[in-house]
Amino acid sequence: MNTNWIKVFIAALFEVFWVIGLKHANDFWTWGGTVIAIIISFYLMIMAGKNLPVGTVYAVFVGLGTAGTVSSEILLFGEPFQAEKVLLILLLISGVIGLKIVTNDYAKESEGA
Repeated sequence: MNTNWIKVFIAALFEVFWVIGLKHANDFWTWGGTVIAIIISFYLMIMAGKNLPVGTVYAVFVGLGTAGTVSSEILLFGEPFQAEKVLLILLLISGVIGLKIVTNDYAKESEGA
């Protein structure tokens, strides 16, 4: 797997952290952690976007972040389980996987030239 895609996946993980932080932060340390997660998340996404198609990077970043946030709310914070939500998350993840599969890396294209 290309290291740029790993950056996107890690950025999406940090997106989950900062979105949860926006909802649950209540003191200096939790707000500080939220800000750090935002900085790391966007930095990694921007770095990956320099070598991968930006639209695809953003779609994968937001899709994984959304799926992770909804899953975290259900598993960690007592959000009611709804089969419809899980089905839609699976649909979203399948779209993200599809985008990843059909997207060529710029690095691969430039190597052949």
